[in-house]
Amino acid sequence: MAFLEMIDIVKRFPGVLANDHVNLAVEQGEIHAVMGENGAGKSTLMAILYGLHAPDEGYIRLDGKTEIFRSPIDAIERGVGMVHQSFKLFESLTVWENIVYRREPRRGLFIDAKAAQRQVAELAARYGLPIDPIARVGTLPVGVRQRLEILKALYRHARILILDEPTAVLTPGEAVSLFEVIRNLAVNGCTVLLVTHKLNEVMAVSDRITVLRDGKVTDRLVTAETNPTEIVRAMTGRNVLLQVGKTARPAGEIRLEVKHLVVDGRNRRAVDDVSFALRSGEILGIAGVAGNGQSELVEAIVGLWPTDGGAILVDGKDVTALPIAGRRDAGMSYIAEDRSRTASAGTASAMDNLALGFHRRRPIAVHGLLNLREMRGWARTLIRKFDIRIAGETTPVGTLSGGNLQKIVIARELAHDAPVLIAEQPTRGVDVGAIEFIHAELVAERDRGHAILLVSAELSEIMALSDRIIVMFEGRIVASLTRAEADEATLGLYMAGGRKEAA
Repeated sequence: MAFLEMIDIVKRFPGVLANDHVNLAVEQGEIHAVMGENGAGKSTLMAILYGLHAPDEGYIRLDGKTEIFRSPIDAIERGVGMVHQSFKLFESLTVWENIVYRREPRRGLFIDAKAAQRQVAELAARYGLPIDPIARVGTLPVGVRQRLEILKALYRHARILILDEPTAVLTPGEAVSLFEVIRNLAVNGCTVLLVTHKLNEVMAVSDRITVLRDGKVTDRLVTAETNPTEIVRAMTGRNVLLQVGKTARPAGEIRLEVKHLVVDGRNRRAVDDVSFALRSGEILGIAGVAGNGQSELVEAIVGLWPTDGGAILVDGKDVTALPIAGRRDAGMSYIAEDRSRTASAGTASAMDNLALGFHRRRPIAVHGLLNLREMRGWARTLIRKFDIRIAGETTPVGTLSGGNLQKIVIARELAHDAPVLIAEQPTRGVDVGAIEFIHAELVAERDRGHAILLVSAELSEIMALSDRIIVMFEGRIVASLTRAEADEATLGLYMAGGRKEAA
């Protein structure tokens, strides 16, 4: 009998059978990867284990005892912790308040805030996940929020730790450190369930793998006895090209120019005298540890954050003072980092979301009125082209898995056919099949003569797609490299604020 068993789990949502008699068995102290394409049922299965959903059929057995988790509180009390792909945080509270919530250190009847802050700081230092304990969560960029989620789970010393895409915003060095943490937890008897799309992570750290496809288990693999190709085939039912096919081509005229840009961010200067030019037929990658100004730079370029100096030009036109709609009209499209808060309207339908940006022009709008038939046809075309797993075009996008919501955003922004595309974390949280498709689409955009500014926490993605790479550290550009000059070690050195020694 395994330490953790999920037996014949069935979960239905309107129009979707998310889990179809799924069986999962995990041993104590094991690092077990759960893999599958977007919409395969991984997140639903983990949500059931964490008490966020009740199964329609089946049951959970933990340490030989049948369990009923009516809420995450029940799961936490039984030693189950979870780091979610979509954050579960109180934005109005501070970092330390989120981490110690319901387990606050006390001095008599009162919460001991100083002790809590000290514990959080020590925990962050111990695991190499720096964070300001007194920062307000609502002011934090996405990458720092991810660190907070990891620390929140580690603080509770869970016997079972569910990690849903835990390294999405970590540098390679931080990811390696996290793997060491995971291994140490496993050695000390903690069972780790790792939900990730990153094959290298699975191969590096897991003991066994359970693969889901269309809500069913398609394979159970021993990591030491398998390979990435076999895993991908089990996930997708087909062979997937794991390398980006891209040929060198000369860059054309300047499409986007940033001149001496200054942005005062959240309690600090986020972007400090940044200048670069992006040309037609070129992908320019921006590498850097989360929190070093990349997000504020992109938000300033697209009009979501005010500038405090410098200029932004699209095709030679100064758009610095234009609103977001004016920048889109000037030829800019934007795949936002945060698909839920910035890039989509969760309560609106896929049809409505896919029409955004097109809603003032023909054929979607005629004489100021929306043409619902055109909207429906447009949505169905994009849903089919991008293989978005959804019940229908009228389904609210807030009900979709993270990966399928990302596909909604990608589909809409590529459909604008803009000469300048800002792509911020374009493949975060999507499966390998979708990554292959998105990468191919970005390369095709570049080959059609469009200019792409790519911001990604994945160095492998930056190096696979970029023609040139700039590195940001503490709000400044500290390196500008051709793709031939860049490797993971060199980029990692600059991302950490180092300098490459002269030969």
